Amino acid sequence: MAEKVRQARSEARNEIIWIDQWVPRSDLICLFSHATLFVCPSVYEPFGIINLEAMSCGTPVVASAVGGIPEVVVHGETGWLVPFEPIDAQHPEPRDPEQFSRDLATAINILFRSSEKLNAMGLAARERVEKQFSWENVARQTLEFYRELIQRQQANVQSTIESR
Repeated sequence: MAEKVRQARSEARNEIIWIDQWVPRSDLICLFSHATLFVCPSVYEPFGIINLEAMSCGTPVVASAVGGIPEVVVHGETGWLVPFEPIDAQHPEPRDPEQFSRDLATAINILFRSSEKLNAMGLAARERVEKQFSWENVARQTLEFYRELIQRQQANVQSTIESR
């Protein structure tokens, strides 16, 4: 991987920063806040909280369309979702790694060519996190979910009583 990064750096017009170690939260906030774009080429993500972290700092995201990432990143609005097809359920690697790499690079390059689009997506990303994923909103959604469960249970109990 290190050799591939060196090769990409030698061929790239833009600076490539590769971080191959755990980063403290305070440093992550600084990195996300100063990044032009966050790229998440994951082959598996149950939710994709790292994308939310980048978006909360106003950074647009290019990510694989896997797991919970499409719930977080809105394609064309807060970033770009790259199609991903695994080999199969037991082998999450890309079925066509060359195509996946090209699609990922294309998405990154399209966004890098438009500072207006990057800025608009960054603002939309931050707004989405605030509106949809704030702790207040998550608590409200959880409370509403439990209320619905209670109402359904009460309706089931009432239906059972009436049918007797």
